Amino acid sequence: MIHEVIPVGWLQCNCSVLGDPATREAIVVDPGDEVERILAVVAQHQLTVRAIINTHAHIDHVGGLVKTHEATGAPVLMHRDDLELYRILETQARMIGMPAPPMMQIDEFLRDGDVLQWGPYEGRVLHTPGHSKGSCCLHIPKREVGDVEEVGEVKQGKEVGEKGAKGQTRPAQNEESKLIAGDTLFAGSIGRTDLWGGSLDAILKSIHTKLLALPDDTVVYPGHGPVTTIGDERETNPFLQRM
Repeated sequence: MIHEVIPVGWLQCNCSVLGDPATREAIVVDPGDEVERILAVVAQHQLTVRAIINTHAHIDHVGGLVKTHEATGAPVLMHRDDLELYRILETQARMIGMPAPPMMQIDEFLRDGDVLQWGPYEGRVLHTPGHSKGSCCLHIPKREVGDVEEVGEVKQGKEVGEKGAKGQTRPAQNEESKLIAGDTLFAGSIGRTDLWGGSLDAILKSIHTKLLALPDDTVVYPGHGPVTTIGDERETNPFLQRM
């Protein structure tokens, strides 16, 4: 899978571009700002964006929605419970002293359990309220690839596999389980709960019941900061020792 993480804006929101190298279909998650940089990554990999996903409607995650939509034509998806938060974008902008970005009508609403597809890849929507009412994460399960090429078969002018009898298959390679976590879970921390629609009880319940149910080797891509894993957060995150 093509997966580029681009920290954008002065709050360094982690925007993810996820693409299939075969079909060149892609999704963009949380285009918060600096849309030109995001579109440059899309162009570099010759991707066609099928959907623009927002994990939640805080200004640093939605600031580039309109420009990304206009450039790609892709529908914008968000959980319905964050519409109220999106509608007060001007209030959010005043709160941090920046101009309000343009707004648009949301094309489709995310629901818990929805499955989003691009090429052969699937991402399952997890509704994880707590940072905001409509906060969501996207889980992309581990999948095996590379187990259909025959040893000795010529592919793209280069012989695949120099050893072994023709007709044997190459060993499968596992692509990692991924979680695009938005601002629900961070490396060593959790999302703040003192803004509109926030709830400490709700975010802890979301993490314990939905995120910690994922495999420990799931790689977590938070909305800000470095990557981590579910296993590491289960063992070391001080906020998760409360339940």
